[in-house]
Amino acid sequence: MYFYTVPPPKKKPLAAKQQLTEISNPLAVKAMAKPAVRKRKSPVKKRKTLSLSWKFVIAGLLLILFSPLYYGYVLKLFSSTTRWLLDAGEDANYRSYKSYAIQIPKRYNIHGIDVSSYQGKIDWRQVKAMKEDDVRITFAFIKATEGVASVDPYFQRNWREAPKAGIVCGAYHFFLPKKSGLWQARFFLQTVKFEEGDLPPVIDVEQLNGVSPEKMRKELKDFILHVEKKTKVKPIIYSGLVFYKDYLKGYFDDYPLWIAHYYKPELIAGEDTKWFFWQHSDKARITGIRHVVDFNAFKGDSLSFQQMLIR
Repeated sequence: MYFYTVPPPKKKPLAAKQQLTEISNPLAVKAMAKPAVRKRKSPVKKRKTLSLSWKFVIAGLLLILFSPLYYGYVLKLFSSTTRWLLDAGEDANYRSYKSYAIQIPKRYNIHGIDVSSYQGKIDWRQVKAMKEDDVRITFAFIKATEGVASVDPYFQRNWREAPKAGIVCGAYHFFLPKKSGLWQARFFLQTVKFEEGDLPPVIDVEQLNGVSPEKMRKELKDFILHVEKKTKVKPIIYSGLVFYKDYLKGYFDDYPLWIAHYYKPELIAGEDTKWFFWQHSDKARITGIRHVVDFNAFKGDSLSFQQMLIR
């Protein structure tokens, strides 16, 4: 047998590219072996909660506020505070009333309206029930006639229903200076039957109707004298402030006046002007009436108002 010596296997030389990589980056293995840094979690802040004692205090206050015994006081306080905030900056004597949708002079305590067929069918019970703060409807002047032949279509109904609701009533005639004052007075009294407790008759004069001031005053005097003779009551003269100053002032000063002058905090008609009623707005909103209404104030207290009535 013959034995041959087997030479050991030869290692293949590294490729040139691999040799260059190992030489140029000898730390590659070490870098891979570097341990990862762990991020610390930020501590979670605990929420502060009310203590048990404070919870009992809050619960007790809520029970008191919404208790039937105190609920009315809470509502009153809230309402008063709201009113105070709304009125801030307004004239204290001429503030807005939301339900009536107008400003009302504060210094007057007795308020009323005047109506005609323009307002349509009125629910007088709702009118009487309406109230905001201390303002409510106490009286109403109701249109009855115009000229010598026109009767307001809603007069009889208003004249009957308003007193049933507790409204003190007065009737007025719309005066036409070009017509006979005497005949207008007769027509007015044929239509309206005044009774004890009513307001005095009213004559509404606010235009010349194409006649001279002298002619207007003559017919007006005839009307007034006839009504006063038949009713034993001095009639009230209604007019606008400007018309009164231009044509009536100094001629009928013995008669009570009802003056129209809108959107002012006070009626400045002169100290010698004998006015008792002031129509200060023509756009009030009244519950029970579909259209806007004239709003009036009486100059005086309840005793003076009672003395104005027919007895």
